[in-house]
Amino acid sequence: MPEFIDPVGRLLTSFLAAVAEFRADHDYPVPWFVDDVDPQALVDPAAFDAYAARVVNERTASGVRPGLVPMTTLWWVDGEQFLGRLAIRHRLTPALEQCGGHIGYDVRPSARRLGHATAMLAAALPIARSMGISEALVMCDKTNTASRKVIEANGGQLLDVTEHKRRYWVPTAQA
Repeated sequence: MPEFIDPVGRLLTSFLAAVAEFRADHDYPVPWFVDDVDPQALVDPAAFDAYAARVVNERTASGVRPGLVPMTTLWWVDGEQFLGRLAIRHRLTPALEQCGGHIGYDVRPSARRLGHATAMLAAALPIARSMGISEALVMCDKTNTASRKVIEANGGQLLDVTEHKRRYWVPTAQA
């Protein structure tokens, strides 16, 4: 049964396979988190452990790199199989209000269309609520029908449609 876990070094092999899938998928842009992996972490297990620790540390103000806000990144896994990742940004900047939002998620290509994104977002909403986020701003590309359906299945109410994005408010508590 898939679940969220903190980023952890023991998933190196499965994570690397997912990164290769993301890079080989020409139907969607490579997710930002793939390009954010420390290059050495892709070849050195100790560096991967350090990368996973860095990602976990980004939850605190002291662990955030310049230009970013604190965020909780969780990995969606089934046993030792990395299926995807989700990040909850603890607060929004004006830029994140326009492009990014509170919650972003990615499912590795081989695990798509199996309900993982819908389950990930549903599982993340109570976590966001515990952080004081009563409504999460969640967005998707205008043309990403699958992600639109994920957001709407989780109670997303359309805020607006910009040049490139559909922006939704998603309640973090069930009605």
